[in-house]
Amino acid sequence: MERKKNLIVKIQGDIDQHNAEEIRAKVDKEFERSRCRHMIFDFSGVSFMDSSGIGLLIGRYKSVTARGGTVAIANMNSDLGRIYNISGLKKIISSFDSLDQAEKQVENQAHA
Repeated sequence: MERKKNLIVKIQGDIDQHNAEEIRAKVDKEFERSRCRHMIFDFSGVSFMDSSGIGLLIGRYKSVTARGGTVAIANMNSDLGRIYNISGLKKIISSFDSLDQAEKQVENQAHA
């Protein structure tokens, strides 16, 4: 049986100080349970993210890369894109217009 390589994290709503810890706990639990190597955040349902969201992404980046994996973000709106650029996340986490593009790129990086 082939192990699933990518954990797709689809978040609905805002990522802020009120829910970032709950999201983190759920994502970390699923990441450990799944034994996936890579994590892709699907932001198609996210309309707002504050610094708590940035911290959430950086923390997941650290745990995924410690496992030898890659983190990517797909489907960011323009407001989230500005936060992504200004925060410096773009230096460590790749962004893609679609989930399909993100999965293909993560797979290509895994074989490089």
